[in-house]
Parts: sequence; C-alpha cells; structure tokens
Amino acid sequence: MKKLIALICAVLVMGTSARAVEVAAPSALLMEKETGTVLFAKDEHAKLEPASVTKVMTLLLAMEAIDSGQLSYDTVITASAHACSMGGSQIWLKENEQMTVEDMLKAVCVVSANDCAVALAEQIAGSEDAFVERMNQRAKELGMNDTTFKNACGLPAEGHVTSAYDIALMSRELILNHPDIRQYTTIWMDTLRNGQSQLVNTNKLVRFYEGATGLKTGSTDSALYCLSGTAERDGMELIAVIMKDATSAQRFEDAKTLLSYGFSAYALKNVTPETPLPPVPVTLGTQATVQPVLGEGGSLLLEKSKAGDLQQSVTLAESVEAPVAKGDVLGALTVTSGGAAVAEIPLLAGEEVPRVTYGQMLLRLLQTAFLSD
Repeated sequence: MKKLIALICAVLVMGTSARAVEVAAPSALLMEKETGTVLFAKDEHAKLEPASVTKVMTLLLAMEAIDSGQLSYDTVITASAHACSMGGSQIWLKENEQMTVEDMLKAVCVVSANDCAVALAEQIAGSEDAFVERMNQRAKELGMNDTTFKNACGLPAEGHVTSAYDIALMSRELILNHPDIRQYTTIWMDTLRNGQSQLVNTNKLVRFYEGATGLKTGSTDSALYCLSGTAERDGMELIAVIMKDATSAQRFEDAKTLLSYGFSAYALKNVTPETPLPPVPVTLGTQATVQPVLGEGGSLLLEKSKAGDLQQSVTLAESVEAPVAKGDVLGALTVTSGGAAVAEIPLLAGEEVPRVTYGQMLLRLLQTAFLSD
C-alpha cells in the first residue's frame, strides 16, 4: 500500500449533540481546524451569497502564490483601472498607484478592500476573469461542491454562491497551511500610505473575543451579514461560519456562541507513542527490519469529559514480507478513555524495504557458508 493520508484521523466518540446550541443565522457551521471535524451545523449546504467572505479564497490563492515564489510580500503591484473601479469596501486605490503585496493583503484582511483584492487577482492570474477560473478550480480541489465564484471580491453577481460548509473548508485550508495570514487577520488598527490611510478591522471579534485569530467578514444588501470567524485557545483553533444573519451585531454574537460552545465542550489532544516503537522483522527483505512510525491522525478531538484520562496500546505485526513500501500499515495505536476506544491511529512503515533478488540471496548463502566454516 502507498502512504496513507489520514486513513484513520480519529474514531471520535461524540456523545454531545452537534445541535446543543442554537444561533439566529439561518445557516451556520462550527469546524475544528486540525481534524476538520464539524461540531455544529445548521443548513450548512444552503447555497447563499457570501459577500466579502469570498476573499478567503482570494487570500488563499495569494498565499499559495507567495509560497510558490510567484509573489513575495515585497512585490509591488500597479493598480489597474479595473481594480480601482470596484466600489464597495475599498482603500480608494488610484489608477497606476503602486502598493506592495504585503500592504494589499493587510487592506484585504483588515478593511475588506475590494480594489486590493482585484489588484492581487490580476497580479496573480493576469486578469480577474482568469483568477476566478483558478478560484473555482481550487474550490473543486477542496471539495467545495456548493460553490460558484463569479468575482474575486464578493460584490453581488448572479450565480455567485457558496455555503457555510464550503466556507469552512477554504477557511481551514487557509489557516491550517498558511498561518502567516494571522499577521494581517489579527490586526485591530493600523495604517497604510505612511500613516495617511487609517485601518480598523471589520471583524469585531479581533478586539472583543479572547483568542480571536480572524478571519473575514462580509455584507451586502442581498447577502446580509456573513462571517468566517476563527479563534484559538489551549492549542485548538475553531472556525465559526455565519451566513445571512439579520444584523452585523447578531453575526458576531452567533459566532461567539459557536466558538464558546466548542471551547467549552471539546479539547484537542496530540497523541504520540508512550514508548519507542520496536522494529518489525522483514522476511526476504534487503534489511532485517522496518521501523514503524505514527501515521497521520495523531491529533484527536475529544469531548473534554473523555480527554483527561487517555490510555494507549500498540499492536504490531509479528513480521512482514518484502517488498515493504513506505507507508504500508504495520499495526495500530489504540487510544482509550474509560475503557472505551476513542481513536485508532495507523502505524506505518517509515521506510521502503525492497525484496532481495536471487543474486543477493545467493550471496547471502555463500557468506553464511564461509562464516560458518
């Protein structure tokens, strides 16, 4: 078998109902970042307008472009007439005005600047239309089956829709794999243009909710009030998505309700073997043993009542026959709480062990014969 990718992330015992709390928003979802576990859902696949929460995908593609070397934080972008024509939330870019990627990211994260979002899109893909194609392709790759993007900033457009579930998916991808985005999403107040432009975050959680890490607000007359709100406490980060709330204040209250519920009811535990894993014998291999390693799934999301007294046991194969591929399953680490299993994490081959050839086998026999003499 090839290397397993989260074959068994966790067998979670979730006795607490995912509807133990209620929110006013018609569509909402609470997700834990590390495992992707959904802790609360309310009409989470309803296809609704996301407004500027759209920019989570724009930010994701921008951060991926930085990671790939296509952009750097110091890259200077020249604003086009198209980018400057966006309207709505903006920092009033002038045509041909130049600004670094870092400052544009700050403007998008803090004040939801449509002009900067489109300028970034054009820099990355050559045009907003080409960038939107990338947005939709990335959405497919992430399993965002409720989503169709029509622009890079979230201004109203026919058919521009997503869902609370899909927003959680792209938000998770952004904060899980691009934690540097926090340097912008956690800003409460800042400036641009050498202090001439004042910025105040549209996300009130950043100022008023303990542990808030972001992420993106959105509102239009048709979308009403939306939010992807993230926060971290005790090493666990949660994503609360609120869609189509009646007021701005209500979306923040709903997000706080979900986040506080998650933090009060669940804990994230990182599991590692208590003792070193012994090597597993290999028959007919180019080496005698193969070293097992813990597979993906060592982060366990548990009810707090079950997270305090965890025990573990290891089961390994007595031996395996070559060839052994890196990532082959050699056993499992079982985690229990109160005698009940809460997770089974695969133990995988940490290296490849090819099968010996006939020539190698003959050489071994000859070496054995000479040594015995």
